[in-house]
Amino acid sequence: MAKNQTRPPDFPTWQEMRFGNILTYAGGAKNYRTGDWRTDRPVVDHSKCIKCGMCWLLCPDAAMKQNEDGTYEPNLFYCKGCGICVRVCPKDAITMVEEGA
Repeated sequence: MAKNQTRPPDFPTWQEMRFGNILTYAGGAKNYRTGDWRTDRPVVDHSKCIKCGMCWLLCPDAAMKQNEDGTYEPNLFYCKGCGICVRVCPKDAITMVEEGA
């Protein structure tokens, strides 16, 4: 191991992992605020949303969350602003706006 390099955490083997297991440790993906990378963000018009879940299903970052009323909202902590949700929405209920606007 190189000087000043920390030892990686001991992970369970693939046989020991539970289905859907999320490994959390300092620097793990769950702790990264990846939404800070985006320049555009999705905005949902809930009056147009038909609650189909296509945005949730096809979001590569699992950044769409379902509200109590069944509509969807981006989790801006993780959303990178790729715009896939906009392209797959059958009712044009999602638009991209410039970050900070």
